[in-house]
Amino acid sequence: MMQSFEQIESNIFHVSATNFEKTALDIFKLQYQHNPIYQRYCKMLNIDSTDVQTLCQIPFLPISLFKQHDITTTTFVPEVIFESSGTTGVTTSKHFVKSAALYEQSFMKGFEYFYGNTNQYSILGLLPSYLERGNSSLVYMVDHLMQQTKHPCNFYLNDHDKLYLKLKENEQKGISTLLMGVTYALLDFASQYPMQLKHTIVMETGGMKGRKEEMTREDVHASLKNQLGLEDVHSEYGMTELLSQAYSKKNGVFDCPPWMNVLARNEEDPFDVSPGGKSAKGVANIIDLSNLYSCSFIATDDLVNVHENGQFEILGRLDNADVRGCSLLYIN
Repeated sequence: MMQSFEQIESNIFHVSATNFEKTALDIFKLQYQHNPIYQRYCKMLNIDSTDVQTLCQIPFLPISLFKQHDITTTTFVPEVIFESSGTTGVTTSKHFVKSAALYEQSFMKGFEYFYGNTNQYSILGLLPSYLERGNSSLVYMVDHLMQQTKHPCNFYLNDHDKLYLKLKENEQKGISTLLMGVTYALLDFASQYPMQLKHTIVMETGGMKGRKEEMTREDVHASLKNQLGLEDVHSEYGMTELLSQAYSKKNGVFDCPPWMNVLARNEEDPFDVSPGGKSAKGVANIIDLSNLYSCSFIATDDLVNVHENGQFEILGRLDNADVRGCSLLYIN
């Protein structure tokens, strides 16, 4: 029996490997019925919802449609509208979020799944290009994380000297610290203030924003590790069109929370999607169950290597794809 919106929403963050596919298929049927843009897309492909029986058969909505349409499942007044950073002259994506609380649950539970209780960290945000906008989902997330901890937290626009002093103070006191930063800003800071960090996680969120010459992920991480005395550099993989995030603790290998999944589709045939449980390279199709009221099935433009255990690496971008702020880092 198919679940209702209410049943799914109350159980999204309790999903497991055993019922992920069933939940995803229930969401697909609901979104097919109640999302006019997604339904139109499916019908253009001559796909009837009754014919879809597996994850690989679900149509994945091209991410570019978030720039052209309001992607909403059911009719609602959004509590928040997130907008992608984009670059000058590029049309940005908009994500109409029915429930801010659902987004908060998703990123809080996802962060705690990988990093434990938020309360233990002093969270510092070096996100200048995101702070310059007022509708960034990343800033919303980091700001909310900061509100959950007992330690002093702060955003830094271009105040590298103040950030240096705060990191130095936290290191001297042995305070566990999380520094989340856009890539070009982290590189600038590390070059200006090299130091040895023993109690700090440095997490890059990707993105050169056109400010610096593009570098490979390996070169970026090597530079940060050398200048900041780190064994590993962490990474966050998220985007405006998703309410969930994947995280990498080392070597650019990402893990998803249980309610998120990444599959690889054939670059030449977008309807040839590799099933989970086997290694595959291709273009990333993302299932985000918490996107219940927009679209949970997104065909991105990111090239991906999916491992048998569900971990994945971002390898680059499709040719001629719009440059995204969250993945500029991976252009070779």
